[in-house]
Amino acid sequence: MPFMTSTARPFLNRRLAEFGTTIFAEMSALAAATGSINLGQGFPDTDGPEEVREAAVRALRDGRGNQYPPGPGVPELRTAIADHQRRRYGLSFDPDTEVLVTAGATEAIAATLLALLEPGDEVVALEPYYDSYAACIAMAGAARVPVTLRPDPEQARFRLDLDELRDAVTERTRLLLINTPHNPTGTVLTREELTAIAELAVERDLLVVTDEVYEHLVFDEAEHVPLATLPGMRERTVTIGSAGKTFSFTGWKVGWVTAAPGLVTAVRSAKQFLTYVSSGPFQYAVAEALTLPDTYFEAFREDMRVKRDLLSTGLTEAGFNVFRPSGTYFVTTDIRPLGETDGFAFCRALPERAGVVAIPNAVFYDHREEGAPFVRFAFCKRTGVLEEAAERLRKAFTH
Repeated sequence: MPFMTSTARPFLNRRLAEFGTTIFAEMSALAAATGSINLGQGFPDTDGPEEVREAAVRALRDGRGNQYPPGPGVPELRTAIADHQRRRYGLSFDPDTEVLVTAGATEAIAATLLALLEPGDEVVALEPYYDSYAACIAMAGAARVPVTLRPDPEQARFRLDLDELRDAVTERTRLLLINTPHNPTGTVLTREELTAIAELAVERDLLVVTDEVYEHLVFDEAEHVPLATLPGMRERTVTIGSAGKTFSFTGWKVGWVTAAPGLVTAVRSAKQFLTYVSSGPFQYAVAEALTLPDTYFEAFREDMRVKRDLLSTGLTEAGFNVFRPSGTYFVTTDIRPLGETDGFAFCRALPERAGVVAIPNAVFYDHREEGAPFVRFAFCKRTGVLEEAAERLRKAFTH
């Protein structure tokens, strides 16, 4: 007998009804259908260090991780994560009780929010924000409260209004969700801004979840300051990291959480019912990757800075107003100098118009009108690909 359902009731629950197919899937399909250069979805088009890839192959051949790894993650990786945090930032974490390995940062975000939120809680997040934030907050039955980063044309960056952040906190606020370096704007929050956030969290007794997956991609004079290093934050902050962005193996899906024991225990309680475990052999490879010398991280950052400048220059020459990022591998542009105001329409027409795919920033906003004229391009691609994309854009928009 065929399965029957009432047409009056949709399959998807109300909490997720606003979340359909992601814009990344739509634009990547459009790139494939038109043969366009895909500068939409943020993944590199080359693999990371050969020695790290070989470490994964060695783990597979040696039978390490081919069966279920330990629930918190393999000890080698948890130790490497703790060592990384201590060496880079002076943060001391117990690898046995304060580090949890996850299926990428996306699962880390989901498990953390599911673990820490009750239905009806409010989450203050910086808008625009990565689309999984909104979905995970909804799955937890909580309410998102956006605080909008607004463009500062004089400094060509997006700024946080600290007064607006403070005003967004109410008696129902459970936690602040912070992302720095920030996707999609490329803003790196300053030490002064983060200090103000920390003081607010301590004053109002809030938890803070901080997404720091682009920690090794900061440029020029920008400095990445982990929120957990600031006074009063070590015991109330859940820090999320990831190997994908730093080592260019996004398909491995290896992320992690570092926090005080009670917070890690809570997140693990949710995580065990999501994937339980994942990425067994890759965990051993990432453990080795985290021990690479400083020269690797410096060269990686410099390579991305050169690519940022290449694409930013090409976009400027094509007529876009460019917000040159201080971090991440995305550049946000304003399309109004091109006579355009609707980022969705612009991005859907761009493959036929220029043979390039980008992402409309409005998908990252609750206040869609705030993001309407902004479009994001990824520069984590081969130099030749970026040069070709820049040339296509120049030809399409200059006469």
